[in-house]
Amino acid sequence: MRVMILEDDVWIADLLKQIVLSLRPGAQVACHGSLAEALSDWQSLAADLLICDWNLPDGPGTRLLEQVRRDDRAIPLVMITGRADRDSVLEIRPLHINAFISKPFQVPKVLECLDRLLPAFSDTTVVETVDTGSFSEFLDAQANNALDLPLQEGMHERLKALGQEPPSLQQLKQQWQDDPALTARMLAAANSSQYNKTATPCLSLGEALQALGPVTSLNIGIGLGLHAASQLDDPELRLQAQALMQQIGQLHQRVAELAAACHLDPGPLHSAALLHRMGELCLLQQAQLWKSAGHSLSLEQLSMAMAKTSGELAIRLKLHWRLPTPLRELIGACYVLPTLNLRREVIVMHLAASELHATPDAAKLARLRRLAGLT
Repeated sequence: MRVMILEDDVWIADLLKQIVLSLRPGAQVACHGSLAEALSDWQSLAADLLICDWNLPDGPGTRLLEQVRRDDRAIPLVMITGRADRDSVLEIRPLHINAFISKPFQVPKVLECLDRLLPAFSDTTVVETVDTGSFSEFLDAQANNALDLPLQEGMHERLKALGQEPPSLQQLKQQWQDDPALTARMLAAANSSQYNKTATPCLSLGEALQALGPVTSLNIGIGLGLHAASQLDDPELRLQAQALMQQIGQLHQRVAELAAACHLDPGPLHSAALLHRMGELCLLQQAQLWKSAGHSLSLEQLSMAMAKTSGELAIRLKLHWRLPTPLRELIGACYVLPTLNLRREVIVMHLAASELHATPDAAKLARLRRLAGLT
């Protein structure tokens, strides 16, 4: 089964892709951000369902649907649109659209709509196979957009509950403020060209949620929850994630205390604390994918991968998410204090991390406290 999605908003496209895969695991989903790409793809390879946005940078999506209808009168077509006026509906009536998804949409309604239109799939237990011979080779072969972080335990259920009624921004912030995966996803979306039209970076979850709005934020969050391995099923991997989250929580608490003492905005420091173990968490998510594909992974192999690859994964994620430079500096300060351009926030971040070190250096801590303006 093959599904084509034409949507220039990469976050909405990813959400639609995850919805399709949650309904028909193993389906091939092709996402395109331009009309030209989609037309070329359709001409080379047909699809079993087409989901199309109306307004695109290089023309209306109706051009693709017109071409599809000339070639195939039976394929289900789904139109994504913010239009609801009578003239627009009459304009595309000859295309025999099977369903309309109005923006901003609610995920439960989209799930119901697509489940009805998607062809039945005989094998719903398809697991993506891995051709590489080792876990290390598997990690090297993964594309950046296949890397992610697992959600906190219990977050799947909370996302489902939030999806029943539109939440407020305050509700989202309260429920998501300690989750690295959701914080990273909101920051990535809010700093992307689709949602950030200014040069001002979003550095905290609160700023990101404000920029995206409650409906878009919730949709992106639910889409993350539909990703493969967003929930760690393996007991050993869950234990490793719990240990990392404990470290993250300790750093977050200390950073909040120091930020209050220094009269600093705690939001960016909070984000950095949540994301400073992103490489290790990403590796656990990839290990779950590896194990779900039927491969074994010993504790020794996992530990070796942590030591060798987690730093590289963190770099790849920062680049893929395009995290703003001030936030990257704060994350880096958890490990090393830069020698130039020392902002007070960077000093406080390094101080908090140094205080939690297994063998803290008293002289170093005293110097950092002086630099931070603390007696």
